[in-house]
Amino acid sequence: MSASRQLALATVAFTVCFYGWSLLGPLSPDLQDHLGLSDFETSAMVAVPVLLGSIMRIPLGWLTDRFGGRRVFTALMVYTPLPLIALAIWHDSLTALLIFGLLLGFAGASFAVGVPFVNGWYPPQRQGFALGIYGMGMGGTVLAGLTAPHIADAGLAAPFWVAAGLVAATCAVFFMLARDAVRERPAGPAPGMFASLAIFKVSGRAWALTLFYFLAFGGFVALFLYLPKLLTGVYDLSKTDAGARAAGFALLAVVGRPTGGWLSDRIGAARVLLVSFTAVAVLALVLAATYTHIVPLTIACLTMALALGLGTGAVFKLVPEWFPDRVGSVTGVVGAAGGLGGFFPPLVMGVVKSATGGYALGFILMALVAVACLIVLGALRTPRPVSSPRPPPAATTKAT
Repeated sequence: MSASRQLALATVAFTVCFYGWSLLGPLSPDLQDHLGLSDFETSAMVAVPVLLGSIMRIPLGWLTDRFGGRRVFTALMVYTPLPLIALAIWHDSLTALLIFGLLLGFAGASFAVGVPFVNGWYPPQRQGFALGIYGMGMGGTVLAGLTAPHIADAGLAAPFWVAAGLVAATCAVFFMLARDAVRERPAGPAPGMFASLAIFKVSGRAWALTLFYFLAFGGFVALFLYLPKLLTGVYDLSKTDAGARAAGFALLAVVGRPTGGWLSDRIGAARVLLVSFTAVAVLALVLAATYTHIVPLTIACLTMALALGLGTGAVFKLVPEWFPDRVGSVTGVVGAAGGLGGFFPPLVMGVVKSATGGYALGFILMALVAVACLIVLGALRTPRPVSSPRPPPAATTKAT
């Protein structure tokens, strides 16, 4: 089986899962008007899918290590249309949006399935770029931002029906064509999920990766989800215009991700992360001072999108380098941290806006997190792989 074909299948599957997962962000202005929600209620509605998507990355990453990406990705796409259909039918109350939005969060865990699936098809010297290409699947958020407000002109249920259909069709194609890479497995029973995560008890680098992804991916998700609200609230832009601008932000981050992986293959992930975190710290302070002016806000947001994209690509170059035999498990925890990085900032922004009447403090907090990442990055020594003990005999698993 061609590695390129498997990469393409995984990327498409990730894209449609993220399309459905991110719908509440670009639809938030319409839903807020439809239900008369407060700023905090709107922030909670947007953030809720991120919560379960974050938590579920841990077990799904472990399940992928154990059963393979084909089975786990297929099962996830069989499930995902269910909360989308529920949202299409029941979106006339905040309670329904919170409950079904939480269940929709499973789709956001798709990232942790695809990383070990793709990683198995490529040698170490090409994994950074391959995982960067796969990571472009977060462009599903771009598609959601560009299309969902227009589709909603036909009714608020329409975007959810469209997403459910896309996921179902992709599931059928993926099941028929996807295959897991041949890989060696240690003899004997597979370790349990918590045993697989034991590396976090002894490795500071594992925790460093969670912090890095908390900022890089979490910052991307948070800004993408909250930008439509900020733009409509501060500048009175139309909902369609705000969604398109948020999609432009996401597009640059999507382009930055494979670029970050490619650069990491060549100059090292640590250097890429240094540039990324420095840029985020500076730009967040610029936003804190100038977000009420459209030109500096636009320039700062677009540049930050590229910086965050570079950072997301670099982080997952380090995962297979540092933890080659626990890619799925470590990816699950690191991905969960990134998801939580997208969950809390919209809530913080809502609280900051309610308490201060503006968003400056929220951007200052983002700058402080970036500075913390720079401090941790500087404290890390030259990386070395951390491997689990393996019994002498090993069995080879054929492609499934």
